[in-house]
Amino acid sequence: MTNNRLEWRALQPDIESVQPLFSQAFEADGSCFALVQARLFNGLSLLLQTPAAFPLMLIKTPENIEYQKLLQDELTRLAEEDDDSLYGGHYQVEGMSVSWQPAVTPEDNFASTGGIHRADWIEAEELFGCIRLQQTTLIPEPGLVHKANGGTLILSLRALLAQPLLWLRLKKIMATGQFDWHSPDETRPLPAAIPSMPMQFRLVLTGDRDVLADFQEMEPELAALSLYGEFEDNIQIVDAEEFTLWLRWFSDIAVSHDYGPIKEDFWPVMIREAVRYTGDQDTLPLCPAWISRQLHEAAMYSADSSLSGENILNALEMREWREGFLAERVRDEILLDQIVVETEGEMIGQINALSVIEFPGHPRAFGEPSRISCVVHVGDGEFTDVERKAELGGNIHAKGMMIMQAWLIAELELEQQLPFSASVVFEQSYSEVDGDSASLAELCALISALSSQPLTQLIAVTGSVDQFGRVQAVGGLNEKIEGFFHICNQRDLNGKQGVIIPAANVRHLSLQQDVVDAVREEKFHIWAVDSVDEALPLLTGAEWDKEEGPCLLRTIQERIAQINQQELRHHRPWPLRWLNWFNQS
Repeated sequence: MTNNRLEWRALQPDIESVQPLFSQAFEADGSCFALVQARLFNGLSLLLQTPAAFPLMLIKTPENIEYQKLLQDELTRLAEEDDDSLYGGHYQVEGMSVSWQPAVTPEDNFASTGGIHRADWIEAEELFGCIRLQQTTLIPEPGLVHKANGGTLILSLRALLAQPLLWLRLKKIMATGQFDWHSPDETRPLPAAIPSMPMQFRLVLTGDRDVLADFQEMEPELAALSLYGEFEDNIQIVDAEEFTLWLRWFSDIAVSHDYGPIKEDFWPVMIREAVRYTGDQDTLPLCPAWISRQLHEAAMYSADSSLSGENILNALEMREWREGFLAERVRDEILLDQIVVETEGEMIGQINALSVIEFPGHPRAFGEPSRISCVVHVGDGEFTDVERKAELGGNIHAKGMMIMQAWLIAELELEQQLPFSASVVFEQSYSEVDGDSASLAELCALISALSSQPLTQLIAVTGSVDQFGRVQAVGGLNEKIEGFFHICNQRDLNGKQGVIIPAANVRHLSLQQDVVDAVREEKFHIWAVDSVDEALPLLTGAEWDKEEGPCLLRTIQERIAQINQQELRHHRPWPLRWLNWFNQS
């Protein structure tokens, strides 16, 4: 029972090994982007060196203005400043007559010095400018493309695709190198002819993968010729060098938002929350929007500009409290026995599985234990997935059910069809169930029902299985464990309760401190298993298979043999009677 038990140190990321790095002071020098986002940095550098044939770059980023700001800052650092370079020109207006001449000074009305410009949402007048009529005089007004003439323009791809005419006009400008004025009203032409002006700029379009796919479908040739870049959402921590880079990246964002200094005790709390966000102890987030939110909320609990561990801890606790109403109500339903989840005793064919609940419109996923039950009876070998039959089970859940059934049939080594039928169900589940993370729990419940061996209700289970009985990683581990722990804790921990998880998921753990403390005090336990063989003894007290002595596999095989013998005896009198009749005749 103890070989697979995890120590409390494994339940959170290892902070001690990187503790000395927290005391270092990191200065914002602008070089961190090139190291943390090396692939994207290479693409941006290449963009600025691209000839003006059709300089277009597509960058996969979340739809957030923080990313555009980072790109603008980095392109500004990369761009060579040349105060003598002038682009655009000057429109000379005399009443209704308009003439054009190249720019002579930066004060010319349509002159540009290049630079990096951005917009996350754009309208036609804002992007292309407009012509206003004041009494009898035309007044041309520049747009964003005129300001970016000779430079780089960063736009949201989603904003452009939402207004296809803007994209068509923008593409024409880039293809021809000329800006033509158009009337905003197709039924009414411009009151006077306005000369075109030369225009060249680099275009960066940002968007998520879905909108990039839409663009690729709409402009396949253009997308194939464009530069591509991708903002990496996280950094893989291999050694102290990568960890130092992340600390520098975090500190750079803090400085850019006027937060800091950051105290040493801030980092352990922040790292644990960062691991919960990425779901991996060896991976830390680079998302500037997420980092900015943590800094902002921590600063609200700071008396000065510095940030401490207490500040971020207060912010996280208050956020959980603000967003915790729904989770509390669900737990109350269990504690009031409106939803039956047993955490004491034993029962045949019943097991506690672990689920993650995500309600649309609710910002926080939370864990909830679910009761799975299985009953068997003499039948034709059919396994009934009640969720699937009731059209509440998704395709992945159905796949997990079929895989675990295949493993069981292979293990039994039957020469004929299984003489039992089984029914497996999520009890008191009234919404769709999907995912294969309950397949280990369902398999254990099925084995319990077939062997008549009771399962302990003190332990909850999560994990998927393959056709060889190996237990595979699943998602939402922290929320699942905490959901079962809170129920057990409010019903009083007895030192025997705990959770079985896949061994492959250990690296994903970053549990709340009260769970870690309970494990350290041996009031709660977490077991990590690699196979079904390792999970069953923890749940039933009996091994699945062994050469000598009783085991679950042999118990099921003997029960199947008994059923087959009963069926044989039941059918034997008929052929014997006919045989006697033939002998007498």
